[in-house]
Amino acid sequence: MPVFICVYCASSQRIDQRYLDLATQTGTEIARRGHHLVSGGAKISCMGAVARAVRAAGGRTVGVIPEVLRDVEIADEDSDELIITADMRERKGVMDARSDAFLVLPGGIGTLEELFEIWTARVLGLHARPLVVLDPWGLYRPLRELIEGMYDQGFTRPHVFDAISWTTSVAEALDHIESRPQAVSPSTEELAERVD
Repeated sequence: MPVFICVYCASSQRIDQRYLDLATQTGTEIARRGHHLVSGGAKISCMGAVARAVRAAGGRTVGVIPEVLRDVEIADEDSDELIITADMRERKGVMDARSDAFLVLPGGIGTLEELFEIWTARVLGLHARPLVVLDPWGLYRPLRELIEGMYDQGFTRPHVFDAISWTTSVAEALDHIESRPQAVSPSTEELAERVD
């Protein structure tokens, strides 16, 4: 069954070509498997690469970009649907609402912000959609070590590890999205236990 996959990734134009190639491979595979894309709505860097690849392979793209970034990130006017939002918060809300799964590619602090928001919501049981990180070159390894350290110090619970999948190839990432069972929503008591 086709799903809309939200891809969080870089808009920086200073990154190595391998990251752009990864975004292109990801977009091609999303569409090859019959799925569609929700993205940040820019046509530059990885955001543009993944969207162009999805469309080239026959998939549908939904771009969501705030008015303030329409010119800075250069809006992807070729999107099948381009949604202009008032601000960043609305952008994230629309992307969340339109997505069946979340895939995180290498990116900067904006990508991290999006990752943490969706990850936290999943840990709290506010959604049960798959969250997968695609990290073939270990950019996020220090982040994983940080979270493990937080767990060791008692700042997080084991749910933090259950709520996310770490992968190193495009095929592995999409296999996780397609096969991950939807979690059962926790009870009010379970939610209370998860809040630190």
